[in-house]
Amino acid sequence: MARRLLAALAAISITVSVLFGDSVDCFDGGGKSEPQPTLCDELILPAGYPCSEYMIQTKDGFLLGLQRVSSSSSSLRFGHAGERGPPVLLLHGLFMAGDAWFLNTPEQSLGFILADQGFDVWVGNVRGTRWSHGHRSYSVKNKKFWDWSWQELALYDMAEMINYIYSVTNSKLFIVGHSQMVLTMGIHQLNFKSEWGTNLLVSLCDTRLSCGDMLSSITGKNCCFNESRVAYYLDQEPHPSSAKNLNHLFQMIREGTFSKYDYGKLKNVKVYGKFKPPKFDLSRIPKSLPLWMAYGGNDALADVTDVKHTLQELPSTPELVYLENYGHVDFILSLQARQDLYDPMINFFKSSGKYSSI
Repeated sequence: MARRLLAALAAISITVSVLFGDSVDCFDGGGKSEPQPTLCDELILPAGYPCSEYMIQTKDGFLLGLQRVSSSSSSLRFGHAGERGPPVLLLHGLFMAGDAWFLNTPEQSLGFILADQGFDVWVGNVRGTRWSHGHRSYSVKNKKFWDWSWQELALYDMAEMINYIYSVTNSKLFIVGHSQMVLTMGIHQLNFKSEWGTNLLVSLCDTRLSCGDMLSSITGKNCCFNESRVAYYLDQEPHPSSAKNLNHLFQMIREGTFSKYDYGKLKNVKVYGKFKPPKFDLSRIPKSLPLWMAYGGNDALADVTDVKHTLQELPSTPELVYLENYGHVDFILSLQARQDLYDPMINFFKSSGKYSSI
């Protein structure tokens, strides 16, 4: 089932309603290390929203943080105290984590908006990010800890999150994803919060090139991004990712294919039984699966051409929102995102027929 949801990595925002029947148990790490600050403590509880922390274990041993968020007044929308609306899983993009959905004010951040609308909000944090909790066997200093790409994020991390949420809620769920996106130098972790990464960002932002300009050169020109909050955003972002993850994305760009990781002919034969890595077949996504996509005319990381190519491979036609002046970051940090993006998304949720079925 997780393989069918790999399409969530192909466009800016994809919302999926689907039923999963398997579940996993919450993993208790059992360690005695000092408690670390949590996403709930840092951003969500201070804003006045109830928030709970969970930890789950993937089949390959990674320990992931999940947060569950609600509004103190959300139960009134359903008529019974303590009753929650449909679950929504928020999945972040490359070099981000679950905090990305809470960086603006409660009136402008999708995580808070959904909670206020009565949804049962779950926040995912993939392996390697600050709000996840390591691995049952490997230290973050071990190169094996960073031996993964978006392929494992979809097949293991996302699958385990979905299974766990279903085990708790026994409900179909919506999924909202913001697009993802060296090895030869022996670098396995890309962490801009490390000493060298911090020095790099500071040196770049101290030059004539502003942080906003640097961001636009990577993501495309963002129309509605609040540059006055850049320092605040950088307190939370970016999060670490693996060099292999970035390399896998570059392979897709070079080859123009949506395939598994290319290790080279010899190792491909060992891993896949063939010289070239197998492609992911988007036609296997069920035609009945409701999909909603939003994409931007100025997005340099998931441009219009790539989105159209993805649409051609899907067996169904998603509901589309095209925002001509939006760059990549606008989809989560635009000051106009609520009216441009989030309200249409919530209307999609409600029109799916699942909103009132809880």
